[in-house]
Amino acid sequence: MARSFPFRKARKTVSESPSAQMRSRTVIAIGCFVMVYAAIGARLVQYGMTEVDDASHYIANDRTLAARPDIVDRNGDVMATDIRVASLYGEPRRIVDADEAVEALSSVLPDVDYKEWHRKLSSGAGFVWLRRELTPRQQADVLALGIPGIGFRTETRRFYPGGPVASHILGLVNIDNAGIAGLEKYIDDQGLGTLQDLGLDVGTDLAPVKLSIDQRVQYAMRDELSAAIERYQAIAAGGVILNVHTGEVIAMASLPDYDPNNPYNALDKDRLNRMSAGVYEMGSTFKSFTTAMALDSGKVKITDKFDTSPFRVGGYTIKEFHSKHRPLSVPEIFEYSSNVGSAREADLIGIEGHRAFLTKMGLLSRLHTELPEVAMPTQPKEWKKINSMTAAFGHGVATTPLNTAVAAAALMNGGYLIPPTFLPRTQEDAMQLAKRVVKQKTSDEMRYMYELNGKKGSGRQALVEGYHVGGKTGTAEKVVNGRYVGNKRFNAYLASFPIDHPDYVVLVVVDEPKPVPGSGQGATAASNAAPTAGAIIRRAAPLLGVMPEFGEGDDALLVSY
Repeated sequence: MARSFPFRKARKTVSESPSAQMRSRTVIAIGCFVMVYAAIGARLVQYGMTEVDDASHYIANDRTLAARPDIVDRNGDVMATDIRVASLYGEPRRIVDADEAVEALSSVLPDVDYKEWHRKLSSGAGFVWLRRELTPRQQADVLALGIPGIGFRTETRRFYPGGPVASHILGLVNIDNAGIAGLEKYIDDQGLGTLQDLGLDVGTDLAPVKLSIDQRVQYAMRDELSAAIERYQAIAAGGVILNVHTGEVIAMASLPDYDPNNPYNALDKDRLNRMSAGVYEMGSTFKSFTTAMALDSGKVKITDKFDTSPFRVGGYTIKEFHSKHRPLSVPEIFEYSSNVGSAREADLIGIEGHRAFLTKMGLLSRLHTELPEVAMPTQPKEWKKINSMTAAFGHGVATTPLNTAVAAAALMNGGYLIPPTFLPRTQEDAMQLAKRVVKQKTSDEMRYMYELNGKKGSGRQALVEGYHVGGKTGTAEKVVNGRYVGNKRFNAYLASFPIDHPDYVVLVVVDEPKPVPGSGQGATAASNAAPTAGAIIRRAAPLLGVMPEFGEGDDALLVSY
């Protein structure tokens, strides 16, 4: 009798199902791949057959369309902004006759490079730049030619309403609207440049960047520095105004400068930003720090006197420029700008103590601020006794004028070293960054000596009626080919006002001034840097809201003297 095994049929059905399913999935997968690649191929064919009507298809980087934020001063006045300009491009594939096109363009555009433009327009490429940033008149003239394959692309161009007034502060952008110097570079380094590179920042609603600069004061400073160069036949001049309570830079200029709207000469070496990117021996202005160091150490009292007779050290003779032939008190050393007295003060402190104090004051270190162009001060590789003594009166150590102004602000504000900034900062925020470097008493005594020198010493020509100005001159012989040259000077006046309760430090430098013919004066800082500083303060103080005070004004500061 035959037996039936019904489960065998079911087993056969199960064994055939996976094979069928696998074949079905393979067919589906192949079909999907075919459709995807067919779509891609069809799209490529479409792109290849499409007539090029929009030059933007050939622009890999749209940074030229990206907006940059306006830069405004502390009062909201625009210092840098974007404007739209037309740039000329060609589409060689659409050019009928390259010779005829170039000839026509040369009739309305100056300085056409016929050979180069002909090469570009006959290259068969999809897109070529011909000239960036045309004027509206040039654009109209080219349009009137009606050349097929020639078009315009609207780009963003940076415009500086003040021209050269704040060029070293604002800096520059390149042809692609990227910041390459000054605060324009700082803005890019904060993230704007990356966003523009990625094409993620093409809006025009960017919040403006506000600076600590007062554009009115900036203009006044530059104007007076320009006049000083002409009056004293100097090769350069510079200045800075610093708020001693906040570290804000209110104005800073260095001449010769350049026009950022047409920066063809911006890289000329004589247009260096001398205030932050140049290092100089600051001469007798350094006696401010020598005196403060001596007083703050506790080893010297303001009533102490020092022998000012010439003496030799390390094979060199330390002597006076104008000797009084008698011992001088500390205020007299400062007032008469005694080299010997300053050297003896430094000798009391010692080599390591002197170097440590200058380091603490930031005079031997690179400044940390928003401006990229900041130089590193220089000092002897090995400090010997002669180095310390000459540094006491401003020789052998070179620092930037901005370093000098920042350190001087600490002597005027009660003893706090505050990092400088080109952005707005409150006094409360400044104190979070401040570092005490000298005692309050030392600051009081230094203000007294600044006032004394301003009224009776070398700073008298910087006095401004109604404003109490004190300060210290510095006349440094320049080093040429490793030797000091007597008729080439780098002069400075380091001032503060109102000196009874200082709000601002002003530093003016004049490079290689000459005596004014017929004046009967020489070419020391008292004859040029000091009066220039006075002229700047006379114009700047009212703009900064400093009220003049008239009257006796002869009350001395309360110091132990």
